[in-house]
Amino acid sequence: FGNPGERLRKKHWNLDELPKFEKNFYQQHPDVNRRSMVLCKDCPNPIIKFPEASFPYVMDVINKQNWSEPTPIQAQGWPLALSGKDMVGIAQTGSGKTLSYLLPAIVHINHQPFLERGDGPICLVLAPTRELAQQVQQVAAEYGRASRLKSTCIYGGAPKGPQIRDLERVEICIATPGRLIDFLESGKTNLRRCTYLVLDEADRMLDMGFEPQIRKIVDQIRPDRQTLMWSATWPKEVRQLAEDFLKDYVQINVGALQLSANHNILQIVDVCNDGEKEDVIRLLEEIMSEKENKTIIFVETKRRCDDLTRRMRRDWPAMGIHGDKSQQERDWVLNFKYGKAPILIATDVASRGLVEDVKFVINFDYPNNSEDYIHRIGRTGRSEKTGTAYTFFTPNNFKQAGDLISVLREANQAINPKLLQMAEDRGRSRGGRGGGFRDDRRDRYSGKRDFGSFRDRDNGRGYDSGPNKSFGSNTQNGGYGGGNANNSYGYNGNGQPNFNNQPGNFGAQNSFQPQQFGPPKGPAQNGNSHPPFPFPQAQQHPPPPLVPYPMPPQFPQ
Repeated sequence: FGNPGERLRKKHWNLDELPKFEKNFYQQHPDVNRRSMVLCKDCPNPIIKFPEASFPYVMDVINKQNWSEPTPIQAQGWPLALSGKDMVGIAQTGSGKTLSYLLPAIVHINHQPFLERGDGPICLVLAPTRELAQQVQQVAAEYGRASRLKSTCIYGGAPKGPQIRDLERVEICIATPGRLIDFLESGKTNLRRCTYLVLDEADRMLDMGFEPQIRKIVDQIRPDRQTLMWSATWPKEVRQLAEDFLKDYVQINVGALQLSANHNILQIVDVCNDGEKEDVIRLLEEIMSEKENKTIIFVETKRRCDDLTRRMRRDWPAMGIHGDKSQQERDWVLNFKYGKAPILIATDVASRGLVEDVKFVINFDYPNNSEDYIHRIGRTGRSEKTGTAYTFFTPNNFKQAGDLISVLREANQAINPKLLQMAEDRGRSRGGRGGGFRDDRRDRYSGKRDFGSFRDRDNGRGYDSGPNKSFGSNTQNGGYGGGNANNSYGYNGNGQPNFNNQPGNFGAQNSFQPQQFGPPKGPAQNGNSHPPFPFPQAQQHPPPPLVPYPMPPQFPQ
């Protein structure tokens, strides 16, 4: 396809000849003025109540949401953006950053001259994926409607004709870099009127190799624009981009600069082998019995996604999405977002910015790095809500054991002792003191699974414990009480674990001493005192889980 943007030439701007525009519209509320300010020069004080922001066009929409107060990134980001300052926002997913830049954009646009025929957008939002671009456009349409602002979303994989028509006299354009470069080169749009630029998920765009396209696009925008950059991490590549594109910018950090998991998410890691991943069916039976059961299952390959989707659809209304899906199929799959199907099987294309209000995340295949793991589980626990993430971790993933342990510790989660042992064995192997991990794997990571699994409940370690004991933040859950910072593990004489967890973020005090199933037995084939398959015989088959759900129609509708 050649070099995208090679026909675009860098514009040479003469600021004296450009029409002047206003970008500072902030009028500080008296209550805000009385607050103290630290660690920042010439920064407005934070906003802690919505009326203090003085958004005249969107307050009715905000009031309908029944929000109590702005999120931290909104509280400090709104006054900065309304003041016309360049800024960088570092915050985790689900922190409310979309409204942090869209509401000031609406105020900015309403203070600019009307668009004339042939003018391009005033506000440009660059996003890494079409799913995220569509999500931002939905928010822009909802909040821009009150002031009659038009917004559109352009991305690859969809017909160009409708997108070109939508670009006519549109104030807000949300775009992926590739399709925008295409339209700029062909003269279908321009950025002469763009004075408000947003780079959303800048770290992700750099990871996906969009830096050359981003630089080509920014060269088409006047240099005295207002620029806002948003990222979940602050690596040197993002820092360099900020230095090149922003002037005298203010940086807002919510949480640590290093990527970390949301502390509202209960993380449960099941150390198993590949064959034992089939237990996801039993796990889903419990999840589907919950009132809130919207679930994303992440897999590593497109083929696995298609295979697992076909299997799930035998019992539940499940949908699948990956990079090879056509745009029509991807739009159809977004029915999951509106609750028409409770289960979505996805590759990492859906790990950022696809859906909200997800209660459960299942990592069927562990990703290649902890960053993708954090973004995957970040689909749940958004906007101060709680969620649960289950992860199948196999010996094939042993290189990531140490990184996963670091993520769990930072989030104050209980750590599966078998995961700790796996990391310890890897350390010994790398130190040249024997290959204990390989020799020990047969016993330690397959049949005997008495720790850290979603089965390890206070009622027989099986699925008979019922959904009320297996899920949720206020239940006994076999030691995995997410947020329990002080965990101690021990064994009694017959190899059974003793958990003794202090209360943490999730409230309940968890005390776990599992009982053996039936009378004591001799060593099993795997050398342990437990049978190789830890589930008790089911007394009766559970009712089919598909009763409450209509099966989705075959694509296309």
